Amino acid sequence: MNEILAYIVEYFHYVNKKLLLLCTIQTTILIFLNYHNRLEWQLTTNQSLAWPEFTGHLILFATAFVLPYFFCALILKKSFLSNKLFIILLVVAPAIFSLKMALHTWFPFSSDPGWNEYWNQVYSWPARLLIIVTILFFVWLLWDSDQPFYGHAAKNFKWIPYLLMLVCMIPLIAAASTQPDFLAMYPKLKSVMHLAEHIRLSWFHKLLFELSYGSDFFGIEIFFRGFLILAFVRWAGMDAILPMTCFYCTIHFGKPLGECISSYFGGLLLGIVVYNTRSIYGGLIVHLGIAWLMEIGGYMGNASF
Repeated sequence: MNEILAYIVEYFHYVNKKLLLLCTIQTTILIFLNYHNRLEWQLTTNQSLAWPEFTGHLILFATAFVLPYFFCALILKKSFLSNKLFIILLVVAPAIFSLKMALHTWFPFSSDPGWNEYWNQVYSWPARLLIIVTILFFVWLLWDSDQPFYGHAAKNFKWIPYLLMLVCMIPLIAAASTQPDFLAMYPKLKSVMHLAEHIRLSWFHKLLFELSYGSDFFGIEIFFRGFLILAFVRWAGMDAILPMTCFYCTIHFGKPLGECISSYFGGLLLGIVVYNTRSIYGGLIVHLGIAWLMEIGGYMGNASF
């Protein structure tokens, strides 16, 4: 735990305070526009855009991710914007996650509408994980194969500090579990529980749903902490953390406001850890653990479950 605290202290000694302030203001403005003016919804349902679900997310994600690098180049006088490979990855990164958000992975699993809906929900998260990992694997093969695949470095990995961090989150999640906006969204299993009127969902089906939901966090950690930190660190160094954090916050725009705001600080913390350890496993423990704790909180807060 002391090691992680040392990473945090080192980062805040290093980071340019003007850059940190600008990125925080940018994120605050985007959060305000989203929760007061439904920014994400307006962009992704705008029929004047070609494939609005993809293009709308691309506009949102590119704004969140690219602007911090411009701030960084201006304030710190860094020249990475003149590097062609950097520019390619800068454009490709938000496009990859926009594709994930826009993909419709529907497949005809069953002639029964209830089971068909259930299996499509269970299948969608692993399917998108496979697509994201495949794309990133080819990016890694082309440009980054001199390092382990985006954060998959397990040498000397210490898991106890991350379990302690997870334990510290329990009171916060318990408090959140009393809030109406939290209980309106969690547990995620509510998205298929209405099917119980037509099909029999056993404990196995519920567990399978939760495991499928958990698989999504593997993709998020590989993409945000693995790719967005470790592919960009060769040009930006520790300054790769802030753009990732701003981008990461925007993928929470459909979540309760408190969760969205906390994702900015959580993303910053996990980015600092991955930058220093070159491993996503610690962040995965924390992120996946929080996700399942929130599911438990949702179950307990919604007595019907």
